[in-house]
Amino acid sequence: MLSRRQFLQTSTALAAGAAIVPGARSSSKLYAADSPNEQLRMGCIGVGSMGCGDAGHFNRLCNIVALADVDEEYGIARAMRAGIGCRDEKRPDVYKDYRRVLERDDIDVVSVVTPDHWHVKIAIEALQSGKHVFCQKPLTLTLEENILIREACRKYGKVFQVGTQQRSQRDQFMKAAIMIRKGFLGEIRNIVCDIGGSPTSGPLATEAVPASLDWEMWQGPAPRHDFIPRRCHYEYRWWYEYSGGKFTDWGAHHIDCALWALNLQTQGTGPISFDGTKAKHPVAFKDGYPEVDNQYNTSHDFDIVCKFENGMEMHVVSGSPDGNGILFEGTKGRIHVSRGRIKGGALDTLPQDAITPEDYVALYNGKPYEGHKENFIRCIREGGKPVSDVESHVQAMHCCHLCGIAARLNREVRWDPAAEKIVGDDQAASFFGREMYRGYEMPTIS
Repeated sequence: MLSRRQFLQTSTALAAGAAIVPGARSSSKLYAADSPNEQLRMGCIGVGSMGCGDAGHFNRLCNIVALADVDEEYGIARAMRAGIGCRDEKRPDVYKDYRRVLERDDIDVVSVVTPDHWHVKIAIEALQSGKHVFCQKPLTLTLEENILIREACRKYGKVFQVGTQQRSQRDQFMKAAIMIRKGFLGEIRNIVCDIGGSPTSGPLATEAVPASLDWEMWQGPAPRHDFIPRRCHYEYRWWYEYSGGKFTDWGAHHIDCALWALNLQTQGTGPISFDGTKAKHPVAFKDGYPEVDNQYNTSHDFDIVCKFENGMEMHVVSGSPDGNGILFEGTKGRIHVSRGRIKGGALDTLPQDAITPEDYVALYNGKPYEGHKENFIRCIREGGKPVSDVESHVQAMHCCHLCGIAARLNREVRWDPAAEKIVGDDQAASFFGREMYRGYEMPTIS
């Protein structure tokens, strides 16, 4: 945990950043650092590697009173060793079943940092229980889940922030978005999203389930399989049963930031076709499904061509000369942006005063520029839309899932953005949703 001195230093820095918006509440009041009883009370669902990291940041913004994880060692013990929620000699309540967190009326907000196949079910149930939600990316597993979570957010009206922290990188992705929106690259004609390819594996042996892990609950809505250690925890990403490989892992960042920069964030926008003919998988596929069940199966080598109605193309690739990041090519120049830097000839001709503090505020939907999680808490306190809201993120997830479907079928898939449906291909359309395992059905949005 941060010391009181460290916390006050951080709060002072955040308050200084907030000064660019007249009348904005100071960070010290926003987070009520000196009065834990005034802080938002949080429950953290999923506290493994990423979940523990997110909880560590929230630990200084909220009063974490409950932790839930299906693995007592990988999750709960890790969080307790990190001091999550431990203050004034009090320890958070711990559960294996996340529903115990949602039942509590004294919890205002939850973080959901579970494997991807659990995200939407838990998030909708959290909204229905009256809680604000922070959910890690990729937000969804299917196109159908995109529609459901958007509908739930519209109905229940709570603040929902997606964990796509690249939208809060001021000197990289935010700067690139402002340049593109203000026309400094001219008309964008081509985009390359280098998201890397999934790792591959040989055959993996089944093992006994560790005593600390509830494997039945971990699988939840997904199909049932024998336990393979590299099926769960971090490695679940490389199995289509639980995730979408790099299409959703890094695509949820780079495809998201590309569409965000282009201001293609509203329902009905986006590409009209996805060509997956250049995609390769590490195992044999039939009708879009892997023929073996003991190896990583997500695509490791691909160049998915996403075409827009105006002729613009976006290539989603497993490798490129520029490396991981996004290349934007326009009629006036080009830039490449990654987490480490932004480069390109268009930067050389950029006027010194071309980007203003107000431009960053506009990208933050009228809120002061600050950290991703701080923005979430501010929106809960003050109202307003966070920098990475569900409505806009769903547009990116449409693209991520359609890239995956095209890759699995190794052909072009056509998409009607206005109707939000796959057209002219019944087999591809069958991937729109998935069957939930009995007992783990999606809640009804009434």
